[in-house]
Amino acid sequence: MVGFIIAGLVIGALARLIKPGKQNLGLIATLLLGLVGSVIGGVVANLLGTGDIFELNVLGFIVAVIAAVLLIGVAEGLAGRRKGAG
Repeated sequence: MVGFIIAGLVIGALARLIKPGKQNLGLIATLLLGLVGSVIGGVVANLLGTGDIFELNVLGFIVAVIAAVLLIGVAEGLAGRRKGAG
């Protein structure tokens, strides 16, 4: 479980570094988006037969980072929409 949290933090941090521009996300949001990205990466790796959902492998890690980058974009879009509406 601790490894899963650390992996989520690393994946979230990498995604924030890859995504251009400044993200207004805190540590918890980065962790949560990284965790969701790592689950998505694990599921994709599992579906492709390269490993288990909770097993860290290269393909799962790459997909997790890509998913987290996309999730950060979605989170920014939702946050921007809320600010514009208020």
